[in-house]
Amino acid sequence: MKRVFAFIVSLFAYFGMAYGVPYRAVLVADIDSGRVLYQENANQLNYPASLTKIMTLYLTFDALEHNRLHLDDYLIVSKSAADAQPVKLGLTAGSKITVEDAIKAVAVHSANDVARVLAENLKGGKEGNFADLMTRVANEIGLQHTNFENSSGLPNDDHMSTARDIALLSMAVYKHFPQYWKYFGIKTWTYNGKTYTNGNRLLGTYPGCDGMKTGFTNKSKYSLVATAERGGYHLIAVVLGAEDKDVRAQVAAKMLNIGFNKVGVKTSANSYNEQPHTVAPTTTNPVAKYAQPSETNTYRGTGSVGVQCGAFSSYNSAVNQSEKVKAITGITPDIQQNESGLYRVRINGLSESGAQSAKNAASRNGIDCYIFH
Repeated sequence: MKRVFAFIVSLFAYFGMAYGVPYRAVLVADIDSGRVLYQENANQLNYPASLTKIMTLYLTFDALEHNRLHLDDYLIVSKSAADAQPVKLGLTAGSKITVEDAIKAVAVHSANDVARVLAENLKGGKEGNFADLMTRVANEIGLQHTNFENSSGLPNDDHMSTARDIALLSMAVYKHFPQYWKYFGIKTWTYNGKTYTNGNRLLGTYPGCDGMKTGFTNKSKYSLVATAERGGYHLIAVVLGAEDKDVRAQVAAKMLNIGFNKVGVKTSANSYNEQPHTVAPTTTNPVAKYAQPSETNTYRGTGSVGVQCGAFSSYNSAVNQSEKVKAITGITPDIQQNESGLYRVRINGLSESGAQSAKNAASRNGIDCYIFH
């Protein structure tokens, strides 16, 4: 299996570069609606490299949300974590790091040793167990072609994903854990007297850019997820397999420009000189497709369990999502604005079984949601 995966990706990379394409796959989508605005090879298997750490942080945020971790908790560094290469914070075996510093080390510096620290502390001291959890959760939130073998994205021929799946994962982080989104937009971070700079060159140079993550290995080449908000729209661009850091930044900026122009937000030249590139026809198929409403409503109860069906930067987007959820479940969700200004679409007052039924119905129809207590 490993040889097959490696051969497919290598063959695709060879022909892509042979025809002068400076990347392997791209996608730009509206985070709030999930609508794909443009894509090329978005379902093609690729090595995600350090974009893997988006899932590592997703599971860290889930642990924080459910009080299994706290930002000021200390994590123990194992010898295995201390030995991780090549990008690292340089932690020594037996030392400690707070959860919040660990998050920053992974989000800003993409530290492989710290990713392993999180994995081992979250899943019984074994990174392999954590990788199994990563893949299982990936499947649960709709990633169809993703398999994780480690927490950092270090080379492994079975460690695969697609631009579409990476976009869906990034959207899930934003919608499920908006209170932690800020970590992906940190430009510089200082730890133990040393300052680390975020590799996402669009931060501070592309108007409205607020995150998110870079990646590189020799096999994956240079990849980038970048998000930006303008004119009431929040877009995400994914670039996989770019030739170098400049290309991945240029292409990500171009994809965001394409996306904003498609939703009617005019863009001007940014700090990157965009290279001309002949692209495939645009697709407007949404990531999520919605089915007909359920015939019966069996979910509402008198319990204390709820289902969150998204968090949106605009009220109108939340209303649209609420209508979709109502069409599927027969329940009109509440729209609640949280302290960060996001509008959360929530079904409240459910029993445990009712919440699970509502979540399953919504998920079957392409709505990404989670249960809260």
